[in-house]
Amino acid sequence: MADGYRGVFGAVPYAIRSSDSWLFRSYALVSALAAALVTLLVVSGVVVLIARTSAARGGLLTLSRSFYMVVGLLIVAPTLAPTLLVARRHRREGRGRRSYDAALALVGYLFLLSVYVGLVITVPSAQQTTPTGALAPLIAFLYGLPQLAGIVPPVVAALLIVVVHRSLRGR
Repeated sequence: MADGYRGVFGAVPYAIRSSDSWLFRSYALVSALAAALVTLLVVSGVVVLIARTSAARGGLLTLSRSFYMVVGLLIVAPTLAPTLLVARRHRREGRGRRSYDAALALVGYLFLLSVYVGLVITVPSAQQTTPTGALAPLIAFLYGLPQLAGIVPPVVAALLIVVVHRSLRGR
């Protein structure tokens, strides 16, 4: 392709080159690194799981291996979504508006923060430490939530990416 956009791997550098928003450019780099890290962790987790359960036969073990991949995809897809949406918009419409790029970068950063908050909520009781510092009340509150609530922040933030994209795409 003449425009330098070659799927997911070409979209990140293309979006960085085509955007005028420094906030978005920083997000594109951070999101690419975060997606690579999550991918590495998920693949490593699957390899360890397979090594520990290699003697066992299918059934629930096969399902848990697949679950690792699904969870990884559910984190990587919204992480890269703002970058891919901006790259697509610039590819189709030429120079886009800086406000669209910046808004998607902000909700992208919010998604990354929500993943961290979700991870804090799901820390097992045996591994929780006593929170100290300025954020101690917030951390204590998050520790007190049921572990299943850890899915809520990333889901809400992912939906917010969709809402921001849809509300600003026509402008």
